[in-house]
Amino acid sequence: MSLLTLPALFSRVLNSTKKLTELPTMEEETQDLVAECLGDLRNLHSRIISLSMFSPNETLEDISTRDLVYLTVPYIFAEVQGRTKTTVRVDRMNSLVQTEKYIQNFAGLLERYEIVPEDERTLFDRKTANVADYSRRRELKINRYKKGKELKARIETIRKRRRQISSSEDAPTDFDLIASLLPADSNKPSEVNEEADSETEEILRETTLLLLRLLYAHASSQLESIEQELDLLRNAPPSPIMGPDDDDKRLQKRKEEENEWKLDIPTPGGPDGKGPLLDPSGKPLRPFTILPSDAADRARLQAQVFGPGHRLPSMTIDEYLEIEQQRGNIITGGGAASQAAPTSSEQLAIDSEMDGTLEGHMKEEMKRQKDENWARFTDENPKGAGNTMNRG
Repeated sequence: MSLLTLPALFSRVLNSTKKLTELPTMEEETQDLVAECLGDLRNLHSRIISLSMFSPNETLEDISTRDLVYLTVPYIFAEVQGRTKTTVRVDRMNSLVQTEKYIQNFAGLLERYEIVPEDERTLFDRKTANVADYSRRRELKINRYKKGKELKARIETIRKRRRQISSSEDAPTDFDLIASLLPADSNKPSEVNEEADSETEEILRETTLLLLRLLYAHASSQLESIEQELDLLRNAPPSPIMGPDDDDKRLQKRKEEENEWKLDIPTPGGPDGKGPLLDPSGKPLRPFTILPSDAADRARLQAQVFGPGHRLPSMTIDEYLEIEQQRGNIITGGGAASQAAPTSSEQLAIDSEMDGTLEGHMKEEMKRQKDENWARFTDENPKGAGNTMNRG
């Protein structure tokens, strides 16, 4: 079996990672793919180190365009590690801590080579949970969304220029975008010549840097989510230590509690109704009916139901409410309709504007007298005259 080239190995990792996002995490098939993908990633990472592809003594200009795409390897590590199946809280915390290290490693590489501008670092490094003002927190989320959308639109524009996307193609994932930056098959000379072209090299480098900035934005959001989940797991109450038989005991206890509230629980006496009626503590063991065993006595008791001594209702509920309303015992009004209705003073002012009618003249005179009485009252009782508080 021949050794895969570095681009071919990375391409296989990206295809497997994309498939992982479409599979349920708890399935065994998914976990087999996770283990296989992590093995390929470790192999890829060791080969990158052996080739000395990145050095802390280098600057961004010293890194070739074809090697820039391998800066995303820690990001893919975090994506795969995050889909590891865990059923115990300690295992979940360990998996989250490992994922957090991968993301921090990825962000550290981009910051070391100054790929992300300072304004974007300030925007994405700020934790939304630390912003107390909800309006500012919302504004921060909107600005992050706009910046991510802007970066993705610029990448799509360049891909169209390189004719890597068609109008009918679905929205590409991060893994599709990374795979599109890998070198094409060397057996196709036309593509080799295209990659050797200086203009194509410049476009490819611009696309790679834009994609790294977009992944930095995604990594910052993932890092904040991981920190919140870790904080919840650390502060959660400790789970009880359970033995192998504790699950069966807990299930049995739960069934007993459910049976206490059921009317059709199985009876120890059997379906034929035989067996003891009560247990030693007096609890019924099977359903029973308190009736005479003789059919004639049961019929006699049944005939006495609703007999002459039973008092039937003399009216319906609607008739009773109608009588109570006539007596004035039901309060009406209120609500939205009452709030929208005019007050007595407002209604008087409206009625007084009915010019040319006798009622209008009467209402106008009533309004004039009411206003005059109020003016006389305010003259005789200045504002604050009745306030005797805090006067010693």
